[in-house]
Amino acid sequence: MGWFSPSSSNFVWNLLKDENTFQNLINLSFSEKVLIFKHSTRCSISTMSKNRLESEGGDSKIKNCFLLDILNYREISSKIESDFKVIHESPQVLIIQNGDCIYNASH
Repeated sequence: MGWFSPSSSNFVWNLLKDENTFQNLINLSFSEKVLIFKHSTRCSISTMSKNRLESEGGDSKIKNCFLLDILNYREISSKIESDFKVIHESPQVLIIQNGDCIYNASH
């Protein structure tokens, strides 16, 4: 899995960019909650939301956070929408537990 950790924080992103990683995060959700952040690199609101998660999320109780670049990996975004029955938005946060989306929010 790829990851991104900003230098000013101990926050770590796992990159969600393929079906295998998506299936791994679903499996992981049966042992602990997983966060998915759907991010558009062209949207300033999405960038601001991502930066806020990184700056405030280092002490989060959810340690497995996945970043989905919706512009480059639209097929995974569509799969998330279909599998979890959550209308696509960006930026968007989803919390996955036991294979289900238990929470989602957007701006």
